[in-house]
Amino acid sequence: MVADEAFDALADPVRREILTLLSQRDECSAGELSDQISRVGRTAVSSHLRVLRTAGLIAERRTGRFRYYSVDPTGPAQEVIQLLIELFQGSLDATKAAAENTAASTDRVSIARSGTATAPASRPVAGAAHPDGSVRRAM
Repeated sequence: MVADEAFDALADPVRREILTLLSQRDECSAGELSDQISRVGRTAVSSHLRVLRTAGLIAERRTGRFRYYSVDPTGPAQEVIQLLIELFQGSLDATKAAAENTAASTDRVSIARSGTATAPASRPVAGAAHPDGSVRRAM
């Protein structure tokens, strides 16, 4: 499965940091990336780039002796995203339904206790009197 290599590549925090940097720019050289990542050296950044490229998560463009890297949204990333959506969609749907049921139950309880539906609280109006008798001034 192609997604297995992508998940293995994403398991490393330095690789995730590289992907984050690449997602914020169109493309970067290995040198530009290593300047931004202080916890590992240039050689390690190049090794991480190779793993990400082999996993299909980034693309490499060569211009002369320079290599530029960018996120590859058409590669295995699509499969990873689809798998995560499928894994979590059921949980997200269940959480949404539970939240909606809780909100509806709370509304029914407050209506039952007061006998009427209440409108949401509004903000005080400048120049209007407060219950304590003071008047709020406009600023």
